[in-house]
Amino acid sequence: MAGIGRLSTKDSVLLLCDMQEKFRPNIFQFTNIVSNAARLLQASRVLGIPSILTEQYPKGLGPTVPELGAEGLTAHAKTSFTMMIDVVEKELQALGNPKQAILQTDRLFALSRLKQSGAYLTTTEAVLLQLVQDAKHPNFKEIQRLLTHPSPDTDLLGFISAL
Repeated sequence: MAGIGRLSTKDSVLLLCDMQEKFRPNIFQFTNIVSNAARLLQASRVLGIPSILTEQYPKGLGPTVPELGAEGLTAHAKTSFTMMIDVVEKELQALGNPKQAILQTDRLFALSRLKQSGAYLTTTEAVLLQLVQDAKHPNFKEIQRLLTHPSPDTDLLGFISAL
């Protein structure tokens, strides 16, 4: 039971879903959400955690925003309203079907639905610290640098604690 809700680098994947330019004016707290996701992506690269990126209809909605720092990742174009498209499922299979998915902050109802499905809702800082687990971790100093500034508030914290 002690491992329930705990993250490990060995069996995790970071999912980066549809952080595109055209969504900027329409998604509440978009800049702060991307900022948190960018830190998770940096940490994933340091810790060797694979990342999967999707873009919703990039021809019409534009590319992933540059401040995410997703250079080098293949953006999987999609038109469906789920990230679990065939190419993503195949990529997950190739990764050995990771047991833990790390997601960026999303909308309120999606968070509620995830929690009802058994997901553990937590903060960017908690994810980073759980992944290294100990100050003795060889990459701890690099991850610690990502923690020097607090996560920007996405105005969802009150909602999450109410769940």
